[in-house]
Amino acid sequence: MDYKEILSKVDHTLLSPAATWEEIRTICDDGVQYGCASVCIPASYVKQAAAYLKGRLPVCTVIGFPNGYSTTACKCMEASDAVANGAEEIDMVINIGWVKDGLYDQILHEIRQVKEACHGKLLKVIIETCMLTDEEKIRLCGVVSDSGADYIKTSTGFGGGGATREDVALFKAHVAPHVKIKAAGGIAGLEDAEDFIRLGADRLGTSRIVKAVKAMEKK
Repeated sequence: MDYKEILSKVDHTLLSPAATWEEIRTICDDGVQYGCASVCIPASYVKQAAAYLKGRLPVCTVIGFPNGYSTTACKCMEASDAVANGAEEIDMVINIGWVKDGLYDQILHEIRQVKEACHGKLLKVIIETCMLTDEEKIRLCGVVSDSGADYIKTSTGFGGGGATREDVALFKAHVAPHVKIKAAGGIAGLEDAEDFIRLGADRLGTSRIVKAVKAMEKK
């Protein structure tokens, strides 16, 4: 697979709590230069990044991040605010405790509310696979499929585990055809990225692919 095709599926990501504007600007510049799908950055930088990019690359941000246990009203406010500031894509974290309590109807309702607050922008739903059983993952594939969200996403990268090939294959087997898949967390390089894409991932959340391409260009 051509590396440019892989880059076109990358949400070039920097979500460190210590991220500075200089680092965010570099992520933006690299995302444009290497033809990434978006930059995924903290909400506090969305307005500044959107003004800096001037439409050259979509800005993605995260809400309810990374733990997912803020209220639905807070998540909706975060989503609406991010869109008003220029975000084109929103990655939300579900309430994992609700999964463990079997409250799938509440999860469905929350996702639908957040989707409405996105005002037509893309919504990706992070289910944090490393904390779930396969049965729970399959149930959530159905919930996300029914919710109106655009993507199901494996991980925050802050939950103790990232994307696995097994989880992407499981998503592919159980989500509805209209739901796309984002693999995030632990994608180490181009070989990993290609594997995830072949298994069904439409997006990759990572900072390492651009770094890998830069290293390759220096050889």
